[in-house]
Amino acid sequence: MTVSAVSPVAATTRAPAPVALVTPRWTLDASHSHVGFAVRHLMISNVRGEFTKLEGSAGYDAERPEASSVDVTIDVASINTREEKRDAHLRSADFFDVENYPTIRFVSTSARERGEVLELTGDLTIHGVTREVTLKVEEVTPQSADPWGKLRVGASAKTKIRRSDFGMVWNAALETGGVVVGDEITITLEVELVRE
Repeated sequence: MTVSAVSPVAATTRAPAPVALVTPRWTLDASHSHVGFAVRHLMISNVRGEFTKLEGSAGYDAERPEASSVDVTIDVASINTREEKRDAHLRSADFFDVENYPTIRFVSTSARERGEVLELTGDLTIHGVTREVTLKVEEVTPQSADPWGKLRVGASAKTKIRRSDFGMVWNAALETGGVVVGDEITITLEVELVRE
């Protein structure tokens, strides 16, 4: 009867544990970033505006863009359409209701590449209502060091939403047909990120 011997070394040797890949973290440089929007006015022209105060962070690795993530918060009171009375109306309960809903927030839940475009899908919360939207991210720049030695990267993004989906339904009918304010909103972003 033969007993097979087990080497003490073989018995204690295990395959190395897989190395967890850590996605680099980045902070939004708000002073070099921009959130803009456009909406149809009187069924004729697009009125454009922006939010001037925002903050956020992102996870991004050029080698693994599908691991990207974003968390951005916008101060709704910072809305600016270059018309003081209009901005006051937009802050009121007819639209954003800033007193009760002071922020807009986007938190991504997934990312995937579509050719030259990175699609970031996530939860957008406006006016206390959360809906899933997809940002199409383009023109991601190569990482480069600024004069102070910090790594930076930039990108452009856009999406379209309907304000009625977020409970903002104020409007006024025109005698000639149509309404004063369009429902579809085009959102554009230009962001610059700094490596943490």
